[in-house]
Amino acid sequence: MNYNDFKTIVLERRSVRNFTEQAVSVEDIREIIDCARYAPSDTNSQTWKFIAIRNTEKIKHIEQLTWEQLHARAAAAEQNGLSREARLLVKSFGPYATAFSDAPVLIICLATPYESKFRDRIFDPIQLVEEHVWAEEGIKSSCLASQNLMLAAHARGLATCPMTGPVLLAQDQIRAYLDIPEECQINMVIALGHPKERPGKLARKEVDDILQIID
Repeated sequence: MNYNDFKTIVLERRSVRNFTEQAVSVEDIREIIDCARYAPSDTNSQTWKFIAIRNTEKIKHIEQLTWEQLHARAAAAEQNGLSREARLLVKSFGPYATAFSDAPVLIICLATPYESKFRDRIFDPIQLVEEHVWAEEGIKSSCLASQNLMLAAHARGLATCPMTGPVLLAQDQIRAYLDIPEECQINMVIALGHPKERPGKLARKEVDDILQIID
């Protein structure tokens, strides 16, 4: 692949929230996870795991768990005198946070504990950083894998949408429902399917606004 082909994949990828009813094959899922696992990670720790849910009833149940927690948060806000914010949470954020509900596949992206020979032999003995930093290291690497996954899906003719809303609202409930080990962090969920439509390009900051070059 030349550079222009790669850049086309990057520039044309979109976050898609409307999917056809066409199923996503196990082969497709395995292929994009194969690409995900070749992402770079801190000291090759490979701090990622993925749960791919193809059962639409289970996906709908995760949607229900998300809505239940969202309504609970809205009710609490209402009691605290934040009626406008409560309404916006339900009306605006609710559909946005549950846009995975009609996807044929929902991928739960996990960050596993950061483990490496450097941590065992050097970092922990000298107490290089506080414990919570290692959890952050796991998240960083797993996010790189998730981006690989989404680009691979787009190149394969599929579409994705990464979302953190269900995690922000219902992480504990999702963890219990899917029996996710406590040591694994739920990083995000990614809706996956065949796109019904592809959104247009959104504005991006200019390169000069985000880049500083120091010679």
